[in-house]
Amino acid sequence: MSSPTASTLFASRLLVALAERGLTDVVLCPGARSQALALAAVELEARGVLKVHVRIDERAAAFVALGLALESGHPAALVTTSGTAIANLYPAVLEAHHSGLGMLLLTADRPEELRGIASNQTTAQADFFAHAVRFSADVDAPTFDDPATGASALADSAWSAAVADMAAGPVHLNLAFREPLSGGDAFAVADVAEGLERLTASRAAGSQPGATDSAESSAVELPRGPRTLVIAGTGAGPAAEQLAHDGGWPLIAEITSGARFGRNVVPAYREVLRTTELLERVERVIVFGHPTLSREVPALIGDSGRAIETIVVLGAGGENYNPGHNVSAFVEAVTLAEGETDREWLGAWLRAGHAAHDEAMARYVAANPSMRAPNVEASRSSSVEDMRAFAAAELAAAKASVTRELLVDAVWRATWPHDRLLLGASRLVRVADRILVGKKVPVFSNRGLAGIDGTISTGVGIALASGAVTRVLLGDLAALHDAGAMLIGPSEQRPRIQVIVGNDGGGTIFDSLEVAATTDAGVMDRAFYTPHGANFEALAAGYGWEYTRVTTAAELERALTQPAAGPQLVEVVLAR
Repeated sequence: MSSPTASTLFASRLLVALAERGLTDVVLCPGARSQALALAAVELEARGVLKVHVRIDERAAAFVALGLALESGHPAALVTTSGTAIANLYPAVLEAHHSGLGMLLLTADRPEELRGIASNQTTAQADFFAHAVRFSADVDAPTFDDPATGASALADSAWSAAVADMAAGPVHLNLAFREPLSGGDAFAVADVAEGLERLTASRAAGSQPGATDSAESSAVELPRGPRTLVIAGTGAGPAAEQLAHDGGWPLIAEITSGARFGRNVVPAYREVLRTTELLERVERVIVFGHPTLSREVPALIGDSGRAIETIVVLGAGGENYNPGHNVSAFVEAVTLAEGETDREWLGAWLRAGHAAHDEAMARYVAANPSMRAPNVEASRSSSVEDMRAFAAAELAAAKASVTRELLVDAVWRATWPHDRLLLGASRLVRVADRILVGKKVPVFSNRGLAGIDGTISTGVGIALASGAVTRVLLGDLAALHDAGAMLIGPSEQRPRIQVIVGNDGGGTIFDSLEVAATTDAGVMDRAFYTPHGANFEALAAGYGWEYTRVTTAAELERALTQPAAGPQLVEVVLAR
């Protein structure tokens, strides 16, 4: 075997060092300049050290890495070549930045002598992501004079920044490589072999590679007395529910918060937050995560005319949530002082919430026959008329058209705690937030910037990391925006994913915005609604996905209760 090139040796050292610190997944995009990294990653997969996921579309690949991080809780690495490849990563990098998710961007580049001379596939890649990354390094092309400690130190800096307490996020290593770009057996070199041996021994012993002691959070003790409202946005997690439970306080939990469960959740919170009598009594608000799904929450906090103490419990996102710049304090954690629980305060919110939810559900049930409970007494009756009426009602319910309310309710009922659910930035996530009750299931959503980019790709990453059935519920435009995510090569692991597309033929979310009331219908249709006429069945066939078309409630029930073993696209036809 020939001696390794400097590029191959450095790439192998770097990936082994990252694996020692906790890296388990690499999303790989093909390219010539990055070939040393690609070959090292594939070799490490063969040795059982890493999992490699190959994608040809860099934007989709970046969101797969995002999904892997969402589910696993630690960063995945993303390997790309130079040039336009790096620009395609930006949407996912921004989402990771604003969501506080770790991601390792390993972008290959030309060496110094080939920069600034119009060399092919070369652009200014150093510090390309600027404010959106926690750490950025433009690394010179390796030579044989570079010690092994150089790759180790770089891995230390990158991994530490990506997983830092209260500041996790994307990291960019722009790695220059000089020809020859690959060759030889780097894994026979002593320091690489020793790193592999340490890593193998560590994992065999059951220890967590790269695990570090988290810094202790600076917790602030809060008195129980003030009438308090706990608000949980995306990424809040169970800590919000626990605080509400311990304090005996009402919990406003968005559907994407990971805190929408427990006895303190206020249903139909939007309607309740419009109740003047209750709002006037609020003395303190404690916010977890990033609320994005209502106008009522930021309106409450941002109201400068109210003397409400607002405390935000910091996550790892890129910005601090601060409507109206009215937040009183940003804290890392909270504890509660001793004291009595105000049962009347909690009860008032829960009564109002359940009343508002019952009223809303009555409207939805009236418009959705399949959401009505069956007449059990009629089914047991010996009267022929009762039996006929029961059969007619059941048949009507089965043949009923699918509405948005019925769709989100059916998906919610079909999803279990061992499943995963990803909600796209479509109209459907707001419907879900409005009508669904509490349930302890893992719910994800890209709400850092709330864009429609990469939704299916994110779901693929979640499914690959979890191994669980992963449902992605999104609109037709969001699905078409990320159709490239459906390209999964024959050598790649096929996730257990069910992408459920609510297809109303365009961006109907704009129908509910102010622009719809002031814009000519033709202009509104072309510039905002953007009808597409896409054939989702042909799209699924082209990518080798199973396809199901749903037009009735009964068809929807069958599609959700019998998910495919591999990737499946379910098109649900909705009216505008």
